[in-house]
Amino acid sequence: METSKIIIGYFIYVPVMLGLTYYVSRTLFKNAKIFMLDIFHGKNDIATSTNNLFQIGFYLLNLGFGLWILEISDYKWHDTYQNLIEVLSAKIGGFSIYLGVMLFINLFFFFRGRRKSKQSKTVAKTPIYLSPESK
Repeated sequence: METSKIIIGYFIYVPVMLGLTYYVSRTLFKNAKIFMLDIFHGKNDIATSTNNLFQIGFYLLNLGFGLWILEISDYKWHDTYQNLIEVLSAKIGGFSIYLGVMLFINLFFFFRGRRKSKQSKTVAKTPIYLSPESK
């Protein structure tokens, strides 16, 4: 592919990748705060801190992967705009699928943490009865 078309591809791919990552992250972690508050039994400071750390990790993983797959160097293709669009659709589509998988992995962890939190809360509320011999 001609160098100028590759540069055009980069100028299209990078903003789309950044925008998708920002949108998914903002939506996920705005709504995840409710799960974090439930997991940490209403302790706002630790819930907010943990949510922010998850968000930073989400950004790092997704931006890193998006930049890692940035390369457009398939020289066996002809130098047409159709090929550029096809390469971009494959890159953006693949990245979107990756973001979706990461979203569901994060949701899995939130639901798992919530379930574990509810189990520990139930165990903590169970009274312990001592027999007269153990006193």
